[in-house]
Amino acid sequence: MLEITPSFFIDEHELQFDYTRASGPGGQNVNKVATAAQLRFDLTSSSLPEEVKTRLTHLAGRRITSEGILLIEAKRFRTQEQNRADAIQRFVELARKSFAKPKPRRKTRPTKASKEERLNVKKRRGEIKKIRQNKSFE
Repeated sequence: MLEITPSFFIDEHELQFDYTRASGPGGQNVNKVATAAQLRFDLTSSSLPEEVKTRLTHLAGRRITSEGILLIEAKRFRTQEQNRADAIQRFVELARKSFAKPKPRRKTRPTKASKEERLNVKKRRGEIKKIRQNKSFE
């Protein structure tokens, strides 16, 4: 069981792993051993609450397939175990972020002083342009 929040856990059986060959460091091993871990998590059939699913879909962005499967690729390390742990850690961090409710945006209005300052700046700019004008029409 993976602890997402103190009150919510995800069963590790909901996570699916595929292993592929990774580019990058590894010496001769890089062409022989499948060390890159690809974590798959099916959002549509998961135990997450609906509002969390929608936030997770929004946070994940391009990592969500059209079928609703979250893909996380981990190929930072040379060993399969480290890459698997890295993928799980990144998934848990993403899931924790999706549990946090976004703070609602409150509309703000400009202060009276800022409005007056803006008008004064416009007036000064207009006066500068007036000075530059050529008044003679002879």
